[in-house]
Amino acid sequence: VSHSHFLNQRAVAQYHAKVLGKPFAECSFIVAHIDGGITVGAHQHGRMIDGSMGADGEGPFSPTRIGHVPVLSLLDYLETHSLEEVRLKCSRSGGFVEFFGTSNADTVHALVDQGDRKATLVWNTMIYQICKCIGEMSTVLCGRVDAILLTGGLVRFQDIIDGIRERCGFIAPIAVYPGEM
Repeated sequence: VSHSHFLNQRAVAQYHAKVLGKPFAECSFIVAHIDGGITVGAHQHGRMIDGSMGADGEGPFSPTRIGHVPVLSLLDYLETHSLEEVRLKCSRSGGFVEFFGTSNADTVHALVDQGDRKATLVWNTMIYQICKCIGEMSTVLCGRVDAILLTGGLVRFQDIIDGIRERCGFIAPIAVYPGEM
C-alpha cells in the first residue's frame, strides 16, 4: 500500500475502533481506500498485516491503473510496447484513462447514468475487482472481521457502496468514510 493510502487506512481504522468503543489493538478491519488509485488492506490488532500495493498497479482496476494483470498477457503486451509504456499503464494512464481519456470519475459516472454500455461495464468491473480484493483480505483475517471500512473520494458514488454491500456485506458490517482523514 502506498504510504499516503496506508496513513489514511490506519486513521480510518483507528477512528472506527473509537466508534465501536473498542481498543484499536483488539480490532480487525478491512479498509478499502477507493480513489484515483485503489488499495485494500487487512488490519489486525492495530497493525496492517497485508494489503494491495495500488501505486505499482497491484490491486483492483481504478481510474488511473490497470490493476491485476495475468503475467503471460503482460509479457505478450511487452513484445509490442516499451517498458515505460507498461509502467505508465500500471500507475497513471491505465484504467479509466485508457478507455475514456480521463481519470475523472464524475465524467465516467455521468456516462454510466446516461446508460452508456462501455462506461457501465468498466465502472462495474472496478466495483467487482474491489469486492474480490476485500474477499481476499477476509481470508487473511481468517474471516474474523469487525468491519469493512470504505474511504476515499469515490465512495461518494452510492452505486460503489451498494455494489460492495451486495457482494461483501456477509463478511462484516460496512462503514463509509468519504474522502481522506
